[in-house]
Formats: sequence, C-alpha cells, structure tokens
Amino acid sequence: MADKRHMCLLGRIILCALLTGISGAEVTEVFFSSGEDVRLSCNNALPGCKSTTWSYGRPSGTGTVELIALGVKKTDTERHQRLSLGSDCSLNIKKVTKEDRGRYFCRQYVNGRQHGDDARVSLHVLHVSSSSSQSEIRSGCSLTLFCQLYNYDQVSCDTSVHSERLHLIWVNQAGVNLQTDSRFQISFSSGQCNISLTTTLLNEDHNREWRCQLKHRDQLKTSATYTVKYPTPSETNPPSPVTSSKSASAPTQAASADSTLIPVSSSNSEKKSSQTTAASTEQVTQTPQTPETTATQRGISICLTHLSGLM
Repeated sequence: MADKRHMCLLGRIILCALLTGISGAEVTEVFFSSGEDVRLSCNNALPGCKSTTWSYGRPSGTGTVELIALGVKKTDTERHQRLSLGSDCSLNIKKVTKEDRGRYFCRQYVNGRQHGDDARVSLHVLHVSSSSSQSEIRSGCSLTLFCQLYNYDQVSCDTSVHSERLHLIWVNQAGVNLQTDSRFQISFSSGQCNISLTTTLLNEDHNREWRCQLKHRDQLKTSATYTVKYPTPSETNPPSPVTSSKSASAPTQAASADSTLIPVSSSNSEKKSSQTTAASTEQVTQTPQTPETTATQRGISICLTHLSGLM
C-alpha cells in the first residue's frame, strides 16, 4: 500500500515537472538593441495567416493592444507604421525602441474560436544613452554612458530570464572589458539591470566605439554601440556677426562744401551773385556744422571782407 502511495506521489511530481517545462517553453525570450529591426516568430501559425492575431501586453500588466487581427494590420495603433506581418505570420517591428518591450501573443482563430494555445514572445530591448548632448561632447570633457535592459516586468538582472542571471559589460572595439582599465569608472546595478560608464574624453577618442554587451549563460545575446563624435568647428563656433559699414555721404557732402569755389569779382553784382550761390549751395547740401566746417567758413568770410576793402 505504501509503495502505491509513493508511486502515485512520484508520478505527480514528474507530471508537475513536465507541465512546468512545457509552460516555460511556451515563452520565447528574444533580445535586441534599440534601432534594430525585429522579427517575432509565431510558432502556432496556420497556413495563409488569415487566422493569425497578434496582441501586445504592456509592461507591468497594464492591458493588451491588438496589433494584427486575422492577418490584417490594425491602423489605429500609435506604431502601426513600423509593424508588418511576415509571410510566415511572424510580426516584424522596424527600428525597435525601448517602448516596444513587453509580451507579445500570437493566437489562431478558426470559425470565431481560438485554435490551440498562444505562442508567447517576450521582447527585451537594450538601450544606450548619454549624459551629454552632442554639442557638449569634446576632448577634455567628462562623459557618462548609461546602458539599460528594458523588459516586460522590468525586473532585476538576477531574475530576468527563467531566474537566471544576466550580465552587462562595457567593452572596447577589440572586445576588451573596460572594467580592467583604470581610465573608466564602471557602475553596475543588478536591481535596475543597468550599467554606466564614466570617463574623461581624449583627442584620440573621436570616432571611437564603446559597446555594451548583454550576456546570458556566458553567451552574447545582443549589444548596443555608442560612437564618440566630436562636433565640427562650424557646430561649435557661433557665426561671426555681420557688420554694416556706415554711409560716407555726410563726410562727402562736407568735403564737397569745403571745396566749393567762390568766384571773386570787382563788381558788386558779382559779389551778390556769389553770395547768393553760396547760400543756395549751403541750403541744398545742408552740411552738418562741425567745428572744422565752422572754422573754414569763418576764414572764407574774413578773406572776402578783406578783398572788399581793397576794391
């Protein structure tokens, strides 16, 4: 009797283990870096894709959104332009962003009823950002880069995938871990699943690449690259102010007035005509009365008076 109970208990344990393994296998974990094109496979698709429906489960279980309905793309979603349905009923996402992270469900409907179980895909997105704007990046300045894995539940790196640890590291172009270089300060947070890099930029860092790598079971899942780009001189130097030269009309008029020839005649009529002409010229030119002009006019007046006395 005891042997039968033991056998029954052992059978239940084996059955639970099998069910747990099957349930875990239904969720496919995929990893991409932001900006990549993503393809999510539908493992339960029927031929023709007319029975296929794709839904998206928002992070933290805040509801689902239908993206593909019976093989037809929904156009009322905010990202429908980046979505398409593949010939094998896979869901394609162009230039994935961190906001695309989450759980995706592929379902089959036949005659209005769901056919089979859901095919579930969990999308994780690796994203790199900088503490500085592009115009602030130059030699001698401090730069901090942030690399974070965005996933469905936003859980820690320790339990992100089937309770197995994920690793984030920074490497250079040759694949060498920057943790070994004293020039870089590396800070890792397993709770938020992010890693930061801080360094002071050098002249030779222009066009240099640093990569954030995500590893699971010592296998590379995805990586995100940051390329250092120094701004060009035209981007850093403000445009020279445009100066307009002042008009030289006033000095020209003054010079013209100063060089006016005044005829000298022995007759009084000619003297009056000369004075009238000078007065008329003064009214037309309206020369500004500068100290130099005043002194010149005073000298001319004295000279005319002296000549009149002689005649």
